[in-house]
Amino acid sequence: METDGTNWCLLVDERGAFIGKHSERLRISVKGEVQRECPLLGLEHVLVLGGGVSLSADAVRACAERGIPVTFLGWTGQPYATLLSPDLVGTVQTRRQQLLAYLDQRGVLLAKAFGTGKLQNQANLLKYMAKYRRELNPALYEAAREAAFQIEHQARKLEELEADQVEPIRERAMGLEGQAATLYWEAARRLLGPELGWKGRETRGATDLVNSALNYGYGVLYGHTERAIVLAGLDPYAGFLHEDRPGKPSLVLDLVEEFRQMVVDRTVFGLLNKGVDLKVNADDGRLDDPTRKLLAQKVNERLDGEEPYQGKKPRLKTILQLQARHIATFLRGEGKPYVAWIGRW
Repeated sequence: METDGTNWCLLVDERGAFIGKHSERLRISVKGEVQRECPLLGLEHVLVLGGGVSLSADAVRACAERGIPVTFLGWTGQPYATLLSPDLVGTVQTRRQQLLAYLDQRGVLLAKAFGTGKLQNQANLLKYMAKYRRELNPALYEAAREAAFQIEHQARKLEELEADQVEPIRERAMGLEGQAATLYWEAARRLLGPELGWKGRETRGATDLVNSALNYGYGVLYGHTERAIVLAGLDPYAGFLHEDRPGKPSLVLDLVEEFRQMVVDRTVFGLLNKGVDLKVNADDGRLDDPTRKLLAQKVNERLDGEEPYQGKKPRLKTILQLQARHIATFLRGEGKPYVAWIGRW
């Protein structure tokens, strides 16, 4: 259970665990023996990290009545199921405007904001990592900052794209994003150092330690992002920057872009640079159970960290929720144009 004293996320990874309800608490038992209990008051999210976990109907109902999603993650970190109350997805007005926005300037603005937010945060994270190399390795420091400046140039080009609908600019936007990604991952590889033997970024099917850790962290972040989107009354599958495909939560992939770097990349790179013992099983190329649990804990701790936002310093998970609500109010014409969250460096 990860908690800051007010709100928390419950992580369940014990094989054979049973999640039941006892009074106003969730009770986790293994083979009939109570392992821990978690008050429902203040519980924001339940993440089931491993297989062999079961839930009682009472526990499901208690979570549904309180708007607490239960997300199941596979061994790669990819969410494969989420339990939600139907009341959370009955927001017709917001969803109607979300679908209509695909055909007008609102969709264009959102796609550009998601893309530029991602690129600016990539640049900022490289600057953050590079500043610790300034004295030890000036050449690496300069190379990383140059990559950051080039990524910022790509962000400006993306911001300059114009169209009446999002479809005509999507391919160009994704192309600029791809060029920036090449710069970002090469700079990150060099900043992590040759001792890791990391050859570069891979997504699906990766079996090396660095890519597997990143993919798992993204999976945890996807679960939180879907929660934020649903609670804001939005449809997770109707995105703008990412194209529509059956079963693809495009809006989740859109919104997660501006949070990947400062939530997951920073967390994983920090663990690796500190020499934390992360492991991949040699027989199947999967992260071992302690590593998956540690990554989930650290990503949640990062989401509980405070960051500047509109003159205040809320937790990152609160910023994520506020950004989702900002999308909704903008789509309904009740708020200012959407602006991506940019992390400090």
